[in-house]
Amino acid sequence: MQTTSFPTQQANRRSFIRLMGGGLVFAAIPTIAACSSDYPPEALAAWQPPAPGQDLRHWILSYAILAPHPHNLQSWLVDLKHANEITLYCDTNRLLPDTDPLSRQIVLGQGTFIELLYLAAKQVGLRADIALFPEGMFDAKTVDRRPTARISLYSDTALAKDALFAQILKRRTNREMYETKDISDASMKSIMASASGLPVQIGFSTNTAADVLSQHRAIAKEAWRIELTTPRTMLESLKLMRVGPAEIKQNPDGISINSPFVRTVVALGLFDRSKAPESDNASIASQIKDFNSKIDATPNFFYLITQGNDRVAQINAGRAYVRAQLAATAEGLSMQPISQALQEYPEQAKTYAAIHQLLNAPPASHTVQMWTRIGYAAVVQPSPRRSLASHIL
Repeated sequence: MQTTSFPTQQANRRSFIRLMGGGLVFAAIPTIAACSSDYPPEALAAWQPPAPGQDLRHWILSYAILAPHPHNLQSWLVDLKHANEITLYCDTNRLLPDTDPLSRQIVLGQGTFIELLYLAAKQVGLRADIALFPEGMFDAKTVDRRPTARISLYSDTALAKDALFAQILKRRTNREMYETKDISDASMKSIMASASGLPVQIGFSTNTAADVLSQHRAIAKEAWRIELTTPRTMLESLKLMRVGPAEIKQNPDGISINSPFVRTVVALGLFDRSKAPESDNASIASQIKDFNSKIDATPNFFYLITQGNDRVAQINAGRAYVRAQLAATAEGLSMQPISQALQEYPEQAKTYAAIHQLLNAPPASHTVQMWTRIGYAAVVQPSPRRSLASHIL
């Protein structure tokens, strides 16, 4: 889902030299080299298998909170006041009004949570009966405080476990460079089969259609440029950045950055997150260049389309997406959403139309709900996660 990267360390260093002078940069380098880019253990504690013997609903939810979510906001609240029941709400204090003005991506994130909950329940012999929007569906433009879903849990000894459960703790959103090789037909079939029970259409674009691949790349790069050079959308991401171990530990959500160089720049007061940089800023140019190089090297794109775009379709898209990502994980593949062109704010209207046309998804009847790059890449650390307790009402 939505991502923002800070400029590469090399580009940062060049900008830093221009700003501060070479002497101060070289004085900072020993500090940079001594730091680790690993996230603090407290921020990753949720990725450890939950302890046995606890309330089964807590055990199940310990896996559900590992679901992917736009900007890693983790907008999930649950009510456990009724036995054998989980009521899910959207945390309306954790929305993205500028990049996701209709909260479509936020609702997809409710779907990813529901699917991991469903998989975890099956793992312990519980059937999860899911009633979506039991007090009425959100309208097309907003989410509110009514429940997203009410899940009733029943013991079912005949229930088969799902092999995708084993991938939950291994799932990662990988924003690094991917290898320039196609994924196999067998892997594509496995990923497509993972979502076959849901009313979605998924597909791939690979090097076998170079002209189509070049269009994917062009749209992705233009949409990224628009997001970074639109002040309010860039500022929304900046406000959600957590830089350094202390910030990440205090707020294990949002966009976590633990690069030693960025930490040094922040410590010296050279990275202002209170205002959007000018569009010709060297940092913006560096981020665009870094993103473009990754897109140009990406050999495969994945997409997920629904008929219509009501809130139920969005929930189903979220459930299908996380299943596809788990299946990709099992195949040794990495995925990263490139959601900018799918967003419904005015500046992205042309890229939104372009990706829908490219994927033969006329917006009047179809919606491209997810669009990602997919490929082989080195394993990365998981994203920070809030504690289970922070999600329980």
